[in-house]
Amino acid sequence: MAAALPDAVFRNNRKVGLLALAGALAMLGLGFASVPLYRLFCQVTGFGGTTMRVSEAQAAEIKASDARISVRFDSNVERTMAWKFAPSQVTQDLRIGERKMAFYTAENLSDQPVTGMATFNVEPEQVGKYFNKIQCFCFTQQTLAPGQKVEMPVIYFVDPAILSDPEAKDVEQITLSYTFHPVADSPSKPLDRANPAR
Repeated sequence: MAAALPDAVFRNNRKVGLLALAGALAMLGLGFASVPLYRLFCQVTGFGGTTMRVSEAQAAEIKASDARISVRFDSNVERTMAWKFAPSQVTQDLRIGERKMAFYTAENLSDQPVTGMATFNVEPEQVGKYFNKIQCFCFTQQTLAPGQKVEMPVIYFVDPAILSDPEAKDVEQITLSYTFHPVADSPSKPLDRANPAR
């Protein structure tokens, strides 16, 4: 009986160790998956000022309101990235529900190809779920050849549902902000000038 006790303790310790290892591996996997899962969650809910993505067909069903709103465009580039990146317009006024197109310009200031990826947010945060993008260049790798300069379009609209939200209906201006970050170990294929948003 005394000899059986250490075997039982050993089996229990091994079981606990394997469970702890499985838990650690699961947490590691969740760590890698957290960024794309969080991004997907934000795109679906508009959480944290993340804009919504809609198809052309969904956008066609939206009727423009007589109410108007202003959209301000902002741009940033991570310090280590040799790009110049700026909106082609500072603001646009539009009817709520009306589709609009805005442009950003990116230029590679270095002597080698540089690949970047843009993240974005909307301020104030509570209107993120009403700011809908039909087409944009965010979360897509963009590679510019040395000295290459391109225009990147954004097609968007503000959902008329904003007018029924007590926390958002009085917002007069929305800021759409993009930040480009360098992508490590990315291919050095220049961005297609004819299709800059691809």
